[in-house]
Amino acid sequence: MKTFRFVLALSIMLFLTACSTVPITGRKQLSLIPESEMIAMGFAAYDDFLKENPPSSDRVNSSLVKEVGSSLSKSVDFFFNANNMGSRLQGYKWDFSLVNNNVPNAFCLPGGKVVIYSGILPLTADRNGLAVVVSHEIAHAVARHGNERMSQQLLVQFGAVALGAAMQEKPEETKQLFYLAYGAGSQLGTLAYSREHEYEADKLGLIFMALAGYDPQSAVGFWERMSKLGGSKPPEFLSTHPTDANRIAKIKEALPEVMKYYKPGS
Repeated sequence: MKTFRFVLALSIMLFLTACSTVPITGRKQLSLIPESEMIAMGFAAYDDFLKENPPSSDRVNSSLVKEVGSSLSKSVDFFFNANNMGSRLQGYKWDFSLVNNNVPNAFCLPGGKVVIYSGILPLTADRNGLAVVVSHEIAHAVARHGNERMSQQLLVQFGAVALGAAMQEKPEETKQLFYLAYGAGSQLGTLAYSREHEYEADKLGLIFMALAGYDPQSAVGFWERMSKLGGSKPPEFLSTHPTDANRIAKIKEALPEVMKYYKPGS
């Protein structure tokens, strides 16, 4: 009983001292890891990934990915600075890469490193559809969903041990926690976010794309196309995600609010 009380008190203390707030939604989240550490690991993981998966030589689609990504990142930077949250993006160095992979997938690492798999382009169909994907992944990063998942795993595996101590004493285990927060094992791009995180990234992403002048209503068509893939086994981009019907319903529910941010051609 004493042990239980100690663990409970410790958990409450950690929650109160390591709690941050997700922008726009206002949800409280556990954040034990300095974002600078997450960004450093994100940059390293991005470099390692691109060494094994060189950027595509498809100039047309690579340029399109960078164009849409640049437009969205500028809108995100503007939004956070305008709302006195610019410090949340401190250390970010946006980069957008297209890689050749037939899997319909995408991901964004801490610090703004975004990877789009060529296999998702037939489903995005146009700039609006691509903006749905890129803004969704950006939303995961700026909402610090990876930090939240890794913090939860640190608490489970190392208890109250600080990240610095964990990295010194068990560097490989800590590194694997980072990868697990972003996927399975050491494979990036198979993000293991919760359904709560997915709904949150959907809403934030819709607002970001609206601010950049992309039509948020196109998200419905994109997710309808995604829902037709995979049969009984969904593609990796949909793993652990909400059901198609629920996701689309949530998006439609959010559209009246989101469309207030939409300025075509901005």
